[in-house]
Order: sequence, then C-alpha cells, then structure tokens
Amino acid sequence: MAELIDFSQQSFWICALSIVFNPLFWNIAARQEYHNKVITKLFGGNSLYGCYALAATIFLLGVLRDSLFTTALLNQPIHPLLTSPLIAPVAVALFSSGTILVLSSMWALGLTGTYLGDYFGILMDAKVTSFPFNITDAPMYIGSTMNFLGTALWYGRPAGLLLTGLVYLCYKVALTFEDPFTGEIYAKRERERGKKTS
Repeated sequence: MAELIDFSQQSFWICALSIVFNPLFWNIAARQEYHNKVITKLFGGNSLYGCYALAATIFLLGVLRDSLFTTALLNQPIHPLLTSPLIAPVAVALFSSGTILVLSSMWALGLTGTYLGDYFGILMDAKVTSFPFNITDAPMYIGSTMNFLGTALWYGRPAGLLLTGLVYLCYKVALTFEDPFTGEIYAKRERERGKKTS
C-alpha cells in the first residue's frame, strides 16, 4: 500500500481534515443560527446579511479545501493504471458533469437556497423539482464528489481516490442530518399556515 498512497505526507492529512471539517462547520453553524440566531445577531438582526456572510465563508472554505486537495495529490505517487489514455476523457467527463450538477443546482436554488437560507428563516416558496433535482435529491453533493473523482483520475493519484471516498462519506453523513432537519423546517411552516387558515 505504501507505493500507492504515501500516508507520511502531511498534506494528505491536512486535506482529509479539511474535507471532514467543512460539512461539520456548516451544519453546526446552521443549527446554531436556526436555534439561537447567532449569525443574524452578529449582523444586527439582519438574517439576509447573515446568510450572505455564511455563504461567503462556506465558499471560501470550499476553495481552500479544493486547493489543499490539489496540493495533496501533487505530493502523492502516480499509479501507472491511472495514466492510461482512457483515463483522461473519463476524468474530463466526470469533472464536466459534476460541474454542471453543482452550477445548475445553485442556479435553481439561488444564493440563499444554496447556502442554508432556510436555517435563517429565508424559505423557498416550494420544493425545487426541476433539473438537476429531477435526477438526484443531492446534486451539489453528487456533483462535488464527481469533481473530486475527476481531479483524482486526471492527476493519476490513488490517494485522490481515497480522499474522494472520504468526501462521499462526509456528504452521506451530512445528508442524514440535513435532510430531516430541513424537511422539518418546511413542515413547521406548513403547520403554521394551516393554523392561520383554520
């Protein structure tokens, strides 16, 4: 295994830590906002500004994580099987498809819908069911995972495949917390609407 992945590289572990940290951070921040309005209070009671600030923070953490991923890959051994001429087109297809899923879901949800606006009380009128949500319930997570996999294949590093597996696992765990919680936020709104009409 030593010839496939160099676990002695500090960059590998820093990247892994970043991959785990990001969804943990935004879930804790969002829960604190929902229950205690922590971020909104920091912005003088303006929930929209608070959401924008969290969006910028999440985006920048994502840029940092992606940079750490590339650095980690460049410090890892290349495997000959991943340098096959067939790999490059697969990598490009994965990265292109993943980017389409991520960008189209951001377009469909808008800024506040993408960056946890519902935890700030900024709710969407109805559930988005158009592309790419008619393909998967989690296009941003699936698309992001595809981008990591495409990058790992492009660079031909087995370490990238392992780190991509960690990305997938972290997103799966995040979804087990996010989906029910977000569902309850909207269910609560419907119950409140029902009380008003009755």
